[in-house]
Amino acid sequence: MPGSDLLILLLILFCIPALLPAQAPAAAPGSAPAKTKPAWPPSGPAPRNAEGKPDISGAWEPNAIRQNVDMVATGVEIPFQPWAAKAYKDHKDNISKDDPEARCMPPGVPRMSTTPYPFRIVQTPALTIIVYEGGAHVWRQIFTDGRPHETDPTPSWLGDSIGHWEGDVFVVDTTSLNGKSWLDQSGLPTTDKLHVIEKFHPHRSRPYGH
Repeated sequence: MPGSDLLILLLILFCIPALLPAQAPAAAPGSAPAKTKPAWPPSGPAPRNAEGKPDISGAWEPNAIRQNVDMVATGVEIPFQPWAAKAYKDHKDNISKDDPEARCMPPGVPRMSTTPYPFRIVQTPALTIIVYEGGAHVWRQIFTDGRPHETDPTPSWLGDSIGHWEGDVFVVDTTSLNGKSWLDQSGLPTTDKLHVIEKFHPHRSRPYGH
């Protein structure tokens, strides 16, 4: 979208992990089945770290595969400019053959967090790091030490990310993206004016693999 900023709001909810809880012991013959509280998802508030923030460290699995494949099909209304509508139609017509992710390029932001592969979050007071299993196996750093965006940035696939907490919601603001990534597999295009705001809502379920 040349000459203007494109603001994408991505609400990310951590999904139920792939590992299932162990089965409860079988009831004795002739006895009534025991009434047990469901083991999944866990109840109670999300755990907190030493700073009092929700503890999001751990391995997680995204649940946004439909948005990753076709955002429009999920009901998102895209305010296309003419050039973008044409690019999107071309991508759809050629079955997304030019998808950068299909050529082992990073999916970019926000698509990086909707690929159907687990990722690990390492949370510290000044820096949060996300290591992605899929999508070119890259890692991303989100600064939480109060710094502003870089004044002389070098555009990249993952951009310049700074984060802060709004209550229990982790808000990540990303600029300096290179405009080469798509927003989904269907071919929603971006430019180097892309400005992404992600909101991570800690779920009460446990991380993948825990």
